[in-house]
Amino acid sequence: MQGRYKVLTTLFILISLLISSAYLYLPNYFQSLDDRVRDFYFIYRGPQKTSDDIVIIDIDEKSLKELGQWPWERNKVATILTNLTKSGAGIIGLDIIFAEADKTSPKKFADKWNLDIKNMPDYDLILSQTIANTPTILSYIFDFDIINNNDTPHIPAIFIEKNKNYGEFIPRAKGVLTNLEIIQESGYSSGFINNIPDETGIIRSVPLLINYDNALYPSLAFEMFRVAKEVNKVKVLYDTVGVSNIYIGKENITTDRYARLHINFRGEFKSYKYISAVDIYNNNIKKEDIEGKFVLIGTSAYGLMDLRATPMDSVIPGVEIQANVIDNLLNKDMLVKPYWGEFANIIIIITIVFIIIFFYSRLTLLPLIIIYLLSFVSILYLNYYILFSFYIILNSIFPMVAMVFSLISVLGIKYIFEFRQKEIIKNSFSKKVSKQVMEDLLSQQNITDLSSKEVNVTIYFSDIRSFTSISENLKSPKRITDFLNYYMNAMVESIEKYSGTIDKFIGDSIMAYWNAPLAIQNHADKAVLTALEQIAKREDINTIINKDFGLDIDFGIGINTGNAILGEIGSIGRSDYTIIGDAVNLASRLEGLCKRYKVRLIISEFTKELLINEYVEQLLDIVQVKGKKEPVKIYEIIDIGKPNNEKTKELNLYNQAHKLYLDAKFTDAKKIFDKLYEQYKKHLYNIYSLRCKHMIDEGVNSFDGIFREPLNI
Repeated sequence: MQGRYKVLTTLFILISLLISSAYLYLPNYFQSLDDRVRDFYFIYRGPQKTSDDIVIIDIDEKSLKELGQWPWERNKVATILTNLTKSGAGIIGLDIIFAEADKTSPKKFADKWNLDIKNMPDYDLILSQTIANTPTILSYIFDFDIINNNDTPHIPAIFIEKNKNYGEFIPRAKGVLTNLEIIQESGYSSGFINNIPDETGIIRSVPLLINYDNALYPSLAFEMFRVAKEVNKVKVLYDTVGVSNIYIGKENITTDRYARLHINFRGEFKSYKYISAVDIYNNNIKKEDIEGKFVLIGTSAYGLMDLRATPMDSVIPGVEIQANVIDNLLNKDMLVKPYWGEFANIIIIITIVFIIIFFYSRLTLLPLIIIYLLSFVSILYLNYYILFSFYIILNSIFPMVAMVFSLISVLGIKYIFEFRQKEIIKNSFSKKVSKQVMEDLLSQQNITDLSSKEVNVTIYFSDIRSFTSISENLKSPKRITDFLNYYMNAMVESIEKYSGTIDKFIGDSIMAYWNAPLAIQNHADKAVLTALEQIAKREDINTIINKDFGLDIDFGIGINTGNAILGEIGSIGRSDYTIIGDAVNLASRLEGLCKRYKVRLIISEFTKELLINEYVEQLLDIVQVKGKKEPVKIYEIIDIGKPNNEKTKELNLYNQAHKLYLDAKFTDAKKIFDKLYEQYKKHLYNIYSLRCKHMIDEGVNSFDGIFREPLNI
């Protein structure tokens, strides 16, 4: 017991260190997998209600068709801004950059051709004046690759950084692309519209702040939110791992260490109210759709290339991502990677490993698998619940990796310990050699000459059911040995009583044979009588075992008759006097089939042909077992003697159904099998009923009647 505990403790420490180290030092290798699990959470959750305070003015295909291809004349954009303002728009965010002069402007045209025409309209000036007289927030784009000397954007707010250390956490840009100077200077404020996807090309978070020229600049959505709150000072607080909090006035905005907001996406494309830009241009507006709201102007047109991928949609306009950010800020339900998240993830990993190693290892295989699967699903659901109830992002992949590694380790340890237990048990019996083998060896003129020979034998295999569970319940190696000694003695008594040869004890299994090395009359009958006596003694065996060990046992027996090779087989230093051959393999297969048919004794047709006595027998099946090309009829031997009237009636009805089954008359056969199962509750009848249903469903019209492994029916 102490050795097992030491092994489990060592295993717990090793797995905990391995997975925790991988989480801390190799996070990027698993980040995309973790993100994809979280994407699945979004899809499973489905769409959520969006804020009624946000509306998107869409430069869509309809608008392009009526107002012309983009870029439009700037006076058209000015008209849209004017109409929105007249409808009472609270704040307008332009997800568009006007970086070059409007070449369609009459003023520009006149200047180009040196035409002395007064009062020619200047569309850039018109848009500039309109922006100055409307609640419009402009946008710009930062460049992280190319350094340029463009003028820095104007931001009326003051950004204050506190407790900043020497580390650089907020993304640092090298250049900026702003609007035309006359337009940029007319705006009250502006914000960047960089949407930075991760390595998989999906946008899951957006930066709220970017460092440019040693100053902080806000995103368009963040700036619109700040302006709406009428706050002039923004405080950015740092701790040892990066940005900890961002304060707009007294309101706390929680981001990750890089000042990124992890978006709690509301849904797929057009989750928010969309209004076509041409409708605004034509003043076809309902005032209640605009009044007092956050208005974002962007495009969903495919040709304008402002389409992105999110966890909930592979194609969504960039302007709708801005809408999601504003929605999160308004409702304070953005997702958060807290500063203590890494510590929490490591604690979760270690806890999972501890529970599986020290508690799950005590379970037998079937409960272990069931509880493990339930735990696996529970971990996923708990992560999902925390994500959307508390908006906290915890790692999903590494806890699952911890569960998988721990389970594999537990199964490996269970196998090793069970194997060692069986080896100990086998060694304790290896010194015992059957009397028949000893007599045969002594009869040899040359005792060292153990040359092989072919013999016709009846082979017997028996095996205790659920020995792993029994071993775990008994726990003590001594108790396991005592239990097996009692069971084996009872079984061996019957084998020796009917002149069988004990070949070997294989852990909890017994292999024996008849008609070798000494010839025995009616060896097939003696093997069957041995098995029937052992089955009859099962209740007496269980009475003692239940009293001394607190458990009941069951076993299966397979018997086959055929030619086998008898002789000394092994290495120079260690060998066994045993039998080998196809007949031996078939006997072992028959013992295994007892589990499938839920019977205790199965014999082959080859054994049945040699039986002299009369038995209550039942044809179970025609099978083609693994390793054999030819099918074999197998029988259950129920008792010695003649069947009573009730049993005769049951067997006759079964034989009738089985013949219909072999004749591929599955509908008629199924009716009888169902009747048999209802009356006698024998598992065999349910098997055939299910097979008939399978054949009916598959439309089988011809059938050779052979059951082939593997098949679950």
